[in-house]
Amino acid sequence: MNIVLVHGAGGTPTTWSFVLPMVHARGHVVSAVTNPMTSLEDDIATTTAWIDENTDGDVLLVGHSYGGAVITGAGHHPRVKGLVYVAAWAPDQDESIQDILARYDVAPVNKHMVRGADGSWQSSRSPEYYAEIAWDLPPERREVWSAEGRPSSNEIFAQKSGVPAWKTRPSWYLVAAQDKTLRVDTQRDMAARMRAVTSEVDGSHFVPQVSPGRVADLIEEALS
Repeated sequence: MNIVLVHGAGGTPTTWSFVLPMVHARGHVVSAVTNPMTSLEDDIATTTAWIDENTDGDVLLVGHSYGGAVITGAGHHPRVKGLVYVAAWAPDQDESIQDILARYDVAPVNKHMVRGADGSWQSSRSPEYYAEIAWDLPPERREVWSAEGRPSSNEIFAQKSGVPAWKTRPSWYLVAAQDKTLRVDTQRDMAARMRAVTSEVDGSHFVPQVSPGRVADLIEEALS
């Protein structure tokens, strides 16, 4: 089984810098995609192409944050056998991330988001941001995130999903229990809607960086 890791908005494969070697050390074939974050359709296409070009055999897709919306579409690839959501968005058919956001109170991260002249979005990565949103991310990892973070097109949040792969693929969901980026109630509601095998872990939205062992364990659980 190939494990393919999909980062979230503003991210890079560095999101998985701790998870990937853990999974590899357990004897699995694992890789991480770099998506352009130009639109949901583009990122689904990029992830699908990655599966075609870089894997041979069955695939387990793992998405963090916005990466969940990507695997919800890319999961239709015929070799994808399961989906793992890590504090991730899981839209339904004809639903965008913005549609989901509109149904809930505003998350604390909203005050730290900066919009570019082209309509793109990026978190401020200020000391206030880290103190409130990513308090459990070690200082050295904050430096990496600040250096590598990229702006995300508004289209990744506004574009509506097609038929979700979670309706036909088994799914697992790891809720970040103190998340101030993707509201905890939103995570729990999405996980329940998709009837995912659900578990929780303490900490912020940066689960792959602060609790990589828990993510690796969930991947192992899904593989079994």
